[in-house]
This record gives sequence, C-alpha cells and structure tokens, in this order.
Amino acid sequence: MQALLRLGLASSLTFRKVDSLALQCARTFASGQQTITIRDALNSALDEEMARDGDVFILGEEVGEYQGAYKITRGLLQKYGAERVRDTPITEAGFTGIATGAAMAGLKPVCEFMTFNFAMQAIDQIINSAAKTLYMSAGTIPVPIVFRGPNGAAAGVAAQHSQCFAAWYSSVPGLKVLAPYDAEDSRGLLKAAIRDPDPVVFLENEILYGESFPVTDEILGHDFVSPIGKCKVMREGTDVTLVAFGKLVGYNLKVAEELEKEGISCEVINLRTLKPIDRDTIVASVKKTHRIVSTEEGWPQCGIGAEIMAIATEECFDDLDAAPERVTGAEVPMPYAANLEAAALPQIADIIKVVKRVVGR
Repeated sequence: MQALLRLGLASSLTFRKVDSLALQCARTFASGQQTITIRDALNSALDEEMARDGDVFILGEEVGEYQGAYKITRGLLQKYGAERVRDTPITEAGFTGIATGAAMAGLKPVCEFMTFNFAMQAIDQIINSAAKTLYMSAGTIPVPIVFRGPNGAAAGVAAQHSQCFAAWYSSVPGLKVLAPYDAEDSRGLLKAAIRDPDPVVFLENEILYGESFPVTDEILGHDFVSPIGKCKVMREGTDVTLVAFGKLVGYNLKVAEELEKEGISCEVINLRTLKPIDRDTIVASVKKTHRIVSTEEGWPQCGIGAEIMAIATEECFDDLDAAPERVTGAEVPMPYAANLEAAALPQIADIIKVVKRVVGR
C-alpha cells in the first residue's frame, strides 16, 4: 500500500519551500471574500504550532514524503525535517504507542490516522494508556497528545472505512473530543488541541477537506485559538433548535435556509466540542425555541444525538413544546453501492421532514 501511495511523491516535491499555507497559498478572493479550504486550514495550524513549539511533532502513515494521504501535512517534512515529521510503518498500535509514550515523556505528538476506522487497531493505546494515565498517576503524568484524521462516512468506501467514532470516544473519561465544521473551527480547534495538556481526539471529515469557507484576518492570525468546550451558534432562530457537528452543520444551515421560505425560523448550533459538551448553550437555545432536532451520520443507539436528547429532557422538560427528535444514520454497516449509501445517511430532505413534524407542519 505504501509503495502505491509513494507513486505521487515526485509531484509532491514542488512543496519543498512551502511557508505557512494560511498566509502564502491558502487564500483566495471571490467577490472580495477571503476563503480557505479545510485542508489548508489544518495544514497552516500544524505549521504554525510546530513553529511555535519545538516539542510538537507529527507521526503516522505517509505524513512525510508523500505529504499526507489527504495532503494535510503538505510541505511540513521539507520545512521541519524527518525528526519532527515521521513516517511510520502500517502499524497503528505501534506508532500510537510510540506517540503516547513520547507525550508521557514531555513531547507533544500529533498522531495521524489515515482514517479513524484504522484507529481500532490502536484503541488500547488511546483508551488504556493516553486517556487514563493522568488519573492513574494522581495527576503526575500528563499526556499532551492529539489523535487526528478523517472520521465517519466518506464516499464509496463501504463499511470498514465509514464508521463514525464520535460517540465511542465521547464516552471515555480523560479524553477531549473535537469535531470541526468550517475553516475557523479547523484552525482554531486544532491549535487549541495541540496546546492542550490532555489527550484530544480530533475528528475531521474527508468530504470537507476540499471545501472552502470564509475567513477573517483574525482567524488567519498565528495566535487565533478557538475555545474547547464551547458550541457556536451559527444562525439565530426562534422556532426550533438544530444541533449537529462536522459536515451536518452545513446540512442544517441549508435546512434553515429552505425552511425560512416557509416561515420556520431555525437556530443552528455547531457543537464543535463533543466532550466536554456545552450543555449551557444547548439548554439556552431550547429554552428559547422550545423544540430541538439533533442530526448526525452515526448510528442511533448510544449516539451523540442520544446525549442531546438526554440534555433536552433533563434540563428543559418543562420548556419543550414538542418531543425532541433526532436524525441519524441507519442501523446498518455502511453499504458500498451509491444508492444504498445515500439511503443509509441523513439527507437534507430527511432533516426537513423531521423539523416540520416537530414544529407542527
């Protein structure tokens, strides 16, 4: 597999002198609006944090010479050298253990999984070593590590490459779990994750890597950091609260735009942090709109949506004017066929149907 991936090496060598992509090549201008792709937002955040702190290093499969399976680490090997951008064998359990040990020793590794589905090979290191060590050492051994890579459904890669681990990792004490949506989230949250003293699971979305999002000079600033543990209200509304993370935040924004034409006002919340989850922002929104719909691509049982429903009923029972509802992926392993894959994942039409039911339409 590595031999096949390395076929692209020659074309990647043109990035030998790449500076921070946020400043050099990640900006485009459309109608006067600065934009940046998720890929370049993540790359620039890594670049700037490596420049800021010599203890930060990256390791994983194809992160160096091939410039990253999804080009997130493009240019970093040439800039920081093989000591800090380390290609590993195809052994998640091995390099995750090395990264965890390095964090215990005082370094700040960023451990990339080519997909979080492959993190199953290393879940013992993530849970039993990284997540539990601070507690088990009575606070004497911090583990400042970031586990990052694409999570959840991509396209046409079937069951073993399309699993969403958001609920899995969010249930584990000792981990912080982040799921960015746009370029602001990707830059600000990844910087925050690298600077955090605890192990952080950073769940990206492969489909979004090439998407461009508007940014400001503040977001592109080297000191820009997003707060861990805080939702972001993407759109104010009065009739129903829509909650999601990652790609489905974009779906909810489109739903809100469509339903506005029918006189339904949706408040859209981008969770951003799945653990610790921002209960206060969710509760404040539900107390205002009196209705809530959660959306996610993961399975329904024990999902993030189940936690959102629990928050709504525990904290806002007397404020609800309709039963909380959730839209999730189907209770099946991800099919390969495109039509079945679409049927197994939430679509905008599915969300609209549920929102209308919740508001009595």
